[in-house]
Amino acid sequence: MTSRSTTPLSEHRHLRQALRQARDTRKLTQRDVADALEWSTSKIIRIENGSVGISITDLKALLLHYEVTDSGEVERLVQMARASKQSAWWQEHRHFAPPPFIAFLGLEASAVRIKQFQSLLVPGLLQSPQYIAVLTALGGVTDEEARRWAEIRARRQELITAESGPDLSFILDESTLYRQIGDNATMREQLEKLKETAEHPRVSIQILPYSAGIHKGMKSSFEIFELSEEPEDYALLLEQPYKDQLIQETSDETMEFVQIFFELEKIALPASETRRVLDDRLREIDKE
Repeated sequence: MTSRSTTPLSEHRHLRQALRQARDTRKLTQRDVADALEWSTSKIIRIENGSVGISITDLKALLLHYEVTDSGEVERLVQMARASKQSAWWQEHRHFAPPPFIAFLGLEASAVRIKQFQSLLVPGLLQSPQYIAVLTALGGVTDEEARRWAEIRARRQELITAESGPDLSFILDESTLYRQIGDNATMREQLEKLKETAEHPRVSIQILPYSAGIHKGMKSSFEIFELSEEPEDYALLLEQPYKDQLIQETSDETMEFVQIFFELEKIALPASETRRVLDDRLREIDKE
């Protein structure tokens, strides 16, 4: 089992799961609970789907109704509720970055495992400083905005070396190694960073070669967040031309992309081949 440090988002999700399980154990519907506590049904729904937080008073009322009276368990859930209200580093950027991106940062930081397929660019978690600078400049941003985006990208990359960070699995289409981002020095720095990161014990990087032909990953680049050890506890980011789509709860679409990732793993080169592929590409750059 992967050990992870907690985040406000992960504590919020775990508390929601605990409350839903307690209600299911008592075989109560959301309407049953709302009527008994003289709350609206929509309040129960919002608490369980995470669209609102829960006060300590309301939490204790729910636990009493669910006959959760063990003092240790009650205190554990109360502490979970308090932790869910704490601020996290990504909240510092909530007035700069759009809300969906802030939600994405929270999910990424809370995951126990991350699986990503990228067909266009090196994933943000693996990008080198020069590569980031070139991409940021394409957006026509100010120097201050570029600095903030680079700061966010660097903070995200701390997941790779964090002692309690997630297991990270990347599949990169071979084209990402050839698409010219910046000059050759930029590409060399990026490829060297991929080589270095691939050596980390919690990181797997596979290359999907051109020879794989047509595959399901051609539908979209995507990132899957496995958020706990509970079965099928996923969130999904789909990269799309106009606006990325963030799906924060497990759905049929989420599970479809989980399966696509497993299929891509089978047709990609094994991770043990990644260093060789990167060295071959570096030699090609040196000849240009």
